[in-house]
Formats: sequence, C-alpha cells, structure tokens
Amino acid sequence: MADHSKNEVQDIVCYSPFMITTNGIWQGDNPLNYSLPLLILQVMLVVIATRIFVFILKPIRQPRVIAEILGGILLGPSVLGRNKTFADAVFPLRSVMVIETMANVGLLYFLFLVGVEMDVSSLRRVGKKAVAIAIAGMILPFAIGAIFSILWLNNTDNGIRKGAFILLLGVILSVTAFPVLARILAELKLVNTEIGRVALSSALINDMCSWILLAVAIAVAQHEKPTFASFMVLLSTVAFVAFNIFIVKPAIFWIIRKTPEGVMISGFMTDFIGTHSVFGAFVFGMTIPHGPLALALVEKLEDFVSGLLLPLFFAISGLKTNIALVTGFFTWGTLILLVVLACIGKIAGTIIAAVYYQMSPTEGAALGLLMNSKGLVEVILLNIGRDSKLLDEGSFAIMVIMTVLMTAIIVPGISAIYKPSSKGFISYKRRTIQMSKKDAEFRVLVCIHTPRNVPTMINLLEASNPTKKSPICIYVLHLVELSGRTSALLIVHNSTRPDHPALNRTRAQSDHIINAFENYEQHADHVSVQPLTAISPYSTMHEDICNLAEDKRVAFIIIPFHKQQTVDGGMEVTNMAFRTVNQNVLANAPCSVGILVDRGLNGSNHMAADQVCHNVAVLFFGGPDDREALSYGWRMSEHQGISLTVMRFVPGEDIVGPRMNPSQNQDEPRILTVETDEDTEKQFDEKLINWFMVSHANDDSIVYIEKMVNNGEETVAAIRSLGDVHGLFIVGRGQGMISPLTAGLTDWSECPELGAIGDLLASSDFVATASVMVVQQYIGAGSEGDWLGTPDGTTLTNEEFVNQISHHSTPPKGHTVFNTEHL
Repeated sequence: MADHSKNEVQDIVCYSPFMITTNGIWQGDNPLNYSLPLLILQVMLVVIATRIFVFILKPIRQPRVIAEILGGILLGPSVLGRNKTFADAVFPLRSVMVIETMANVGLLYFLFLVGVEMDVSSLRRVGKKAVAIAIAGMILPFAIGAIFSILWLNNTDNGIRKGAFILLLGVILSVTAFPVLARILAELKLVNTEIGRVALSSALINDMCSWILLAVAIAVAQHEKPTFASFMVLLSTVAFVAFNIFIVKPAIFWIIRKTPEGVMISGFMTDFIGTHSVFGAFVFGMTIPHGPLALALVEKLEDFVSGLLLPLFFAISGLKTNIALVTGFFTWGTLILLVVLACIGKIAGTIIAAVYYQMSPTEGAALGLLMNSKGLVEVILLNIGRDSKLLDEGSFAIMVIMTVLMTAIIVPGISAIYKPSSKGFISYKRRTIQMSKKDAEFRVLVCIHTPRNVPTMINLLEASNPTKKSPICIYVLHLVELSGRTSALLIVHNSTRPDHPALNRTRAQSDHIINAFENYEQHADHVSVQPLTAISPYSTMHEDICNLAEDKRVAFIIIPFHKQQTVDGGMEVTNMAFRTVNQNVLANAPCSVGILVDRGLNGSNHMAADQVCHNVAVLFFGGPDDREALSYGWRMSEHQGISLTVMRFVPGEDIVGPRMNPSQNQDEPRILTVETDEDTEKQFDEKLINWFMVSHANDDSIVYIEKMVNNGEETVAAIRSLGDVHGLFIVGRGQGMISPLTAGLTDWSECPELGAIGDLLASSDFVATASVMVVQQYIGAGSEGDWLGTPDGTTLTNEEFVNQISHHSTPPKGHTVFNTEHL
C-alpha cells in the first residue's frame, strides 16, 4: 500500500450553472458536455455493467453486491477508465459531484428501507446461542484487524490517525452484512434450516452492533483527536436516537402524512450534528411501526431504490477503485494474508461458540463462513475513510478487493464443507399415510397455485376426517414464481393479520388463500392451519416444498394438477411450469405425495363438517402406491359423510404376460423407481385388503368389489361401470410397476407422472365429473422402507405385519356388504 498523499494533485473543476440540458446535436451541442444527458448515460452504463456481472455470477450464486462493485471496477480506472478518452468523455471530474450526490440519495433511502424492515422486537426473541456466536464472531476478527493495523502503521510513515484507522479496519473485518447474508441463505435454500436460523439471528445482533460501531467510527474518523467536539457529536447522536424513539415514533403517522420528506429531514439532522446522514435515515426507518404503512413504503420505494439508485452507490465505490495501484508481491501478499486471517478469525470465534452450544465443528465452520458476508456497512465505512483521508487510493483499492473476496468465497466454501443432503433426512418415521398412527396428529402440506385451488382442497381436507384423536395439522403453501426480487423467499404468515388492502396481485391472492383457510380453521373442529408463501423460480420450487415437508415432518404432500377443468368439461393447461414442479416433487419428496386433479368436489364452496357427503372410489391394482391410496381412502371412510367404494382388479384366467415387473429406466433422472419382489408385494396387498375387509365388515357405507379382468380394455370398462356417482377417485400412481391389467393404456399417455390409471381418469377423453387423487407412497432408503402401518396405530416390520394378521386370511362370513364380480 503505497503512500500517495505526498504526490496528491489538487484538481480545480469549474461548473457552469447553465449547462444542465442540451439543445441537441443539430444545434452543434455535445450532449456529454451537459449534466443531465451525461448523468443518464452514466446511469445506463452502470446498470448495464451491473446486469452483465449479475448474469455471469448467477450460476455460482454470488450476491448482487459483488456484481455491482465489479461493474464499477469495470467502468473505473482499473479497466475501461484506463483509456483517457473514455474517462474524460463519460466520467469527467465535473460529473463526479452530480453522480455521487445521486448515489448518496439512493443510499439514504435504502438505509431508510433497511430500518423500516428491521424488526427490533425480534432481538428479544434471539436465543443465547445466537448472541454468543455473534459476539464471538466479532471479537477475534476485530482483534486481528487492530493488531494488523498497529503492525502496518508502525512500518509506515504516512500521517494516518492511528486510533481512527484501527477502529475502521477492525469494524470492517468484524461486522456481518445482514441483507447479503439473507440473500446468500435464500440462494442456498438454507433459510429454514437450523443453521440458517442461527446465522440470521446472529447476523441480526451483529448488524445492530455494526450500526453502533459505524456511528462511533464516523465520529472518530471525522475528527483529528478526541475533543469536546467529538464528544458532542456522540452525545447529539444519542439525543437524536432518543428523539426519534420518544417523540417521532408516537407521531409517525402524522409526520408521514404531512411531511413525506421525513427521510431527508433525518439525514440533514444527523449531518448537521456531525454524524453521517445515512445514520439518520436508518434511525428514522426504525421508528416506522410494522404494519400497512411500512408495507406501503417498502412496496413503493424498494424497486426504484434497490434496482437503480443503490447500484449507483456500489458502482461509485468501484469507480474509485484503481487496482493498478495495488502493485508488488508484498502488497498482494499482505492483502491475501489479511483476508485469510480475517476469515480464520471469524470462523474460529464462531466454531468456539458453536461447539460450546453442542453444534458440530462443521456447522460452526459453515456459520463462520456465512458470518463473513460483507456489504453495505463496509462500503460506507470505506468511502468515509477515503473521504476522511484515513485511506489513500491504494489502501482503498485493497479494502474494496478484500470486501469482494471475503464475500465471494462464502458460497463455494459452504458448498464444499456443508452439505445438508449428506446428513440424510430428518429422522421421523411417519412419512406415509399407511405408517401414520390412527390416534396421532396427521400432518399435511397443501400446495396452492391460485385461489381456484382452494375450495376443492378444503373440501378434501374436511373429508380426510379430522378427529379429536387424530387432528389434522395443515401447512398451506402458496407457490409464487420469483419475479422482481434477487433471491427466493419463504414467508411465514401470522395467524392474525391486520386489516389492510393488498398492495399487489400476488399479495391479494395470498390474502384470499390465507383468509379462506383461516375461516375453515375457525369453523372446523380438530384442524390447525399454518399459512406460508414460497417465492422462488419454478426450477427450484420443489426444493422449498420438500424442505418444508421435511422440516415440518409431514406425512402427505398435496399438489394441484397442472390442468384445470373448462366450462365444457375438458381439461386445459394452466401453466406447464406447474407440471415440472410436480414431477420434481414426486422425484424428491421426503414423504408420500398426492396430485389432485380438480374437477370440483361438491361444488366450488366449502361445506361444513356435518354437511360433507362424498362418494369416494379407490381403484386397487396392487403395489405400494395402491396400498397408500387405500390407506387414504380408509382414513376418509371413518368420516360419517363419506361412502367408500373399493374396486380391486385381479388378473383373469386369460391373462398374458407377467403380472408385475419393474419397468422404469434406472438412469431416468426425475421419476423414482421401485424394485420389489412380486410375491412379497402380492402378500402385502392381500393382507392389507383382508385387514381392511375385517375392520369394516359391519360398515354399510363401505362397498368392496373385485373385478377380474384380462387386459386394459376390460379395466377401462370396469371403471366406466362405476358410473358418475362418485365425486373423487383415489388411485395409486403405480411407480416402477407394469401390469397387463393396464396394457395399452400408456401408449397414448399425456401425463406419465400420473401413472396409467391416473392419466386415464384425468384425460379429457374420459368423460367424468369426478376429481382424481393420484397417490405416490414414499419409499425411503435403508430400513424405513421395510415398515408398515397398522390400523391400531402400531408400526411393524413387513415380516411382523404378515405374521400378525395371518389368522385373518379370509373375511368373516355372513356379511353381504362385500361382493366379488367377474367380467
């Protein structure tokens, strides 16, 4: 880091107050000689350069702040700015004041939004673990920065104020950028994991400490020595914070209504008392109470501020960075050493605290890497240090590079040392309906694309028989495509929502869906509802669904089909992206999955529990998926308003070919494959059917029919013989199984993910008004696939299951409710 202060040249720039807008090239004017056209060109170049780097860095999941700084470096003296013609034409000295002023206004409003979105009350809910990790992750890097600063200053004679420089470097190395960390966690799908929650809580504490340290650093940096003036700056800052809390906050609605320029007033006040204006905007944002007002402010300002003005500030930092000044092996070695030491300090401090709270060293190292996120506070401090002559041009360039490197290594580092998938599934056994206890809570994850999915979903859930012994816990997930945001998001909604108008179509749909399910919860017995919204790209939406299902230990995921019924009874595609989501969920789900083909289940209105009246048909061919379908129908049959028909298809005497063989390509990436022993599967089918018949021998609402068929044509005829009295068909997907009973049905299959029978029932060619539930049973790795649920709520191995019910090999005599038919 060479000292350039002795060779500094003071440039004098003359401004013309009349050269704002041009008369045009036809009048002989050069637009770049006028302030407004030049500013527009500069903004355009900054946005274009930033978007280019966002596109380049997207595959490696780098946060946007890096792209914005690199965009500035590209346009600055390090790359394009080395060309004197380009620099003088596009970024002349006379334009610096205008673009920096605009960038700082954007910074002012962004810090206001950060304050608005920061929930101070959440600090009271942060556990001791997060506080300890936050503090441990700050102390060591701060100490390393301070020691490094002292050693550096002792070897140089550049007139830098030692106290201010030590504090500045210590703060830069020790703080964590909460917004950047939140985006990284969202990109890595770690927000709702334990490590993600701890990291966010710790970063929140760290972020609050960083703002306090920022105020102190500003006060120290802007004064040569601790004097009465610097003491008054700190005292005035404390008074300003108290004024906002006790005076401004109670009257905030009046202030916003009468003086919309409140952000500017706060920025001016803190600038006036000697603290940087951004601190005033941040404190003023924190005084805005959470609710409709805060939502409206964020909604109206975020896109313009975050999308246009804030990138200007980061780009300006890049424009000021001249990498050419960082020369020599010693300088680059010092830079790399500083980055390594800072990272090691943060990681070591975090590991110590994490191990103390019984976390693994790997999780501690991952937390330490995450806590290295750098962003806004660091860049603000660097700019303040540069303006206050604490950092020369070379030192500033080194610090900017260090900030970029420390943030850039996070995602690759996390991917290398922390793999959530390597831990396996969260340990829970009730992953299927068949394994779920009859006297325990039944957990269901319901996915919703549009409000149109809601009525049938609610009627289906009510028909699923919530009881006092087996209540239903429903997680309602509204799936929204990511647009207009830089990272995915999972929103957990409060159970009680304030009355306020929706600000956009997505929020209006979420409100409609949440209100419908909350109304159902209030009027239904033994039902609990937790609404959530997942905002992510369709390509990764299944990860949000599967992670939430695993985190909440649900037994059944219900997702809507990608087609909806038209007025004339046909089926039309709603969104082909929904189909991809469904296929990915089927391939990756940690529990059983049901795809609901919605043709209206008793109309479009929700029915009360005592008004539910459905005729449900289960089509049973055999295999794990069909057993799961029967288990779901079994649960529904316990509801007093449900009449259940079970039609079992058995091979006839003229059957040709194997009854059941594995068929799926083992290398197929999306669809799960199941290889089972034919005799064992047949034995499971027989015993479950027999147990079902014994359990419902005296139930007149249950009809059991056996159909002997020889081919797919006879199978279709048997299904059509049921008529149109049923409102819902429940069928197994038949994953990995092929049977001559469905021969020919898959030749013209439109949606193979539904299986042969599911595709038949969902097609427009099959004239039916019934909804269809296509069920796939979860088949886990290891021993979990060898467990079966029983009607009394116990869980047995396959062998125990077969042996225990062997004495029920035939149904009791004297009951006419069951019948066997042949075609």
